[in-house]
Parts: sequence; C-alpha cells; structure tokens
Amino acid sequence: MFIQALLIGIVSGIGILDGRILGQLMLDRPLVLGALVGLILGDLKSGIIIGAQLELIWMGVAGIGAATPPDIVTGGVLGTAFAIISGKGAEIALAVAVPISVLAQSLGVLVRIINAYYSHKADRYAIERNYKGLALCMWIPAFLFFLSTFLPTFLAMLLGAEHVSAFINSIPKVVLDGLSVAGKLLPAIGFALLMDMLWSKKVAPFFFVGFLLASYFNVNITGIALIIAAIAMIIEFYIKDDKQAVVVSDNLVEGDIDFE
Repeated sequence: MFIQALLIGIVSGIGILDGRILGQLMLDRPLVLGALVGLILGDLKSGIIIGAQLELIWMGVAGIGAATPPDIVTGGVLGTAFAIISGKGAEIALAVAVPISVLAQSLGVLVRIINAYYSHKADRYAIERNYKGLALCMWIPAFLFFLSTFLPTFLAMLLGAEHVSAFINSIPKVVLDGLSVAGKLLPAIGFALLMDMLWSKKVAPFFFVGFLLASYFNVNITGIALIIAAIAMIIEFYIKDDKQAVVVSDNLVEGDIDFE
C-alpha cells in the first residue's frame, strides 16, 4: 500500500502544479486524475467513470481574482481512491470528494499567504538582478503547492485508507441510498455553475435545443454535444460565406461584372 499511496500522492502533487509551472495541460482535472488513480489501484474503468462524474460537478469551478476555489485535486484524487478501495462506486466518491475539497481549500489559502512573501521578495531580487534568488522565489512556492496536496493525499492513503473503507462499508443502506440520490444531483449543480458563466442570448437557443433532445428524444450527453457542435459549425460556415459575399460585392466598382 505504501507504493500506491506514494504514487497517488505524486499524482495529486503534479495535478496542483498544472497551470503553475507545467502550463495548462489539464492534469488537474478530475477526469484525468481519476483515470490515473484508477490505473494505480488496478481499476482503470472505475477511475475513468468516477473522474467523469466528478468532472461534471466541478467543470464550472474556477478561481477568480483573489478567491480560492475548492481544492478539486485533493478532493478528486482521494474521492476516487476511497470509492475504488471500498467498492461502492461513484456515489460514495461524490459524497467524499466534495467535503474533502472544501477542507483542503483551507490549506490552499495558507500556502497562498506564505507564497505572497516570496512574490514580494522576487520583486526585490528582480531589481537587484539576483537571478538565483529570483529562481528560488519561483521554485519554493511551487514546491509548497506540491506539498499542500502530496502530504494530505499520501498520509490519507497510507494511514486512513483502510479505516475510511471500513467506515464506508459500515454505513447503513438507507444512508447510502440518500448519498446516491444526492450524488446524482451534484452534476446538475456543476452544469448550473458552468451555465451561469456562459449564459447569453446568443447561446441560449443551444441550451434549449439540448434540453429538448434530452427530454423528448432521450439523446445522451455525447449525442447532444455532437449535434450542437454540428449546428454551430453549420452556422459558422454560413456566416463566413455571407461575410465573403459582402466583401466581394463591396469591392466591385461601377462597370465591373461579377461572374460568380
């Protein structure tokens, strides 16, 4: 279990560094993290399924300004791991991952407060042309971010995995059924958060078309996405053709003949 706990801790550490020193490779998304955790625990299929469920919840979560969002890396990794170990599926993952992400958020706030010191110090090093000090002010905060997810995840897997699994297995069926229902509602919250950011008069018809396809024709999410994407591409092609036609007609002068 030590090796698995170590690997899962490293996965969470790399996930939190995504968007900081690794570029934006989407390694911090629950879908990717869930697949990696499932691969480490020997159940890739469950990891992908659970990661996809968690992705639906957190797809609209973003850090705006100085606000610190829930730590979806720690929550996603531990939620997926505990669900696979206990064998209870995605419903338990949803119930476990959300509170863990909120608790881990506090640790993220602490790391950001500490890193603010290095940010100001980096300004002074830049003025002094102290490039070694400037590099340290970049790598130390990154290392602290790595530790903020690696340590909780590693220790939770190493010391608490069996206890959490035993606790989950002891939960009465009626409570598990309630968690299952609540878990199925959480993706709707994720869609609502995403819609709140994307909603406008131009995209509103696409949402209504998707709702009609799902409600009256029982089309699944993948089918709806492909249909809406095709409609959007058709509209885009027509708009381009209209713009080109307008440009051609504007370039014609008196006496010219448009042979098209």
